[in-house]
Amino acid sequence: MSDELAYQLAQVNISRLKFPLDSPELKDFVDGLDPVNAAAEAADGFVWRLRSESGDATDVPVFGDDWLIINLTVWRDIDALTAFMYRGRHRELLGRRNEWFERVKEAMTALWWVEAGHRPTVEEAEKRLLHLREHGPTAHAFTLRTTFPPGTDLG
Repeated sequence: MSDELAYQLAQVNISRLKFPLDSPELKDFVDGLDPVNAAAEAADGFVWRLRSESGDATDVPVFGDDWLIINLTVWRDIDALTAFMYRGRHRELLGRRNEWFERVKEAMTALWWVEAGHRPTVEEAEKRLLHLREHGPTAHAFTLRTTFPPGTDLG
C-alpha cells in the first residue's frame, strides 16, 4: 500500500470565542455551522469529523477552557482539505472569523498524518497543538505553510 493510501490527514483548529455561542453576535456563525458541516461531509476527500450528541463539536471541551471551540477532522490529503477550506460557504465564514473569534498569537491549527482509519481524540489533538507551539512545524505537527509527507513521523 502506498503512503498516500496508508495515511490520512488529521486537522485540528481551535478558536477562542469573543461572545457566548447563544449571543446575537454569533448568530451568523452558529447558523452557518450545519451548512458548512454538510458541505465538508460532501466534499471530495472528506473522511471524518468530531461531533458530539449535538451534531457538531461546539460543546466538546478543549484545554479545559469554556471559551474555546474545536474543529477536528480527517481528510484524504492536504489538497482535499485546502480545496474545501477556500471554497463556498466555508470561505465566506472564514472571511468573518475576526468578528467572532479572538486573535491569538499562538498556534491554533495543527495538521498531522494518521494511519488510514484512525480517528484522533481531543487529547491527541491538544498534544499535537502543544507540540507545534513548542517546537514549530515538524513531521509530528505541522501547518499548511510547512508540510511534511505521510509516514515521516515515527511517533
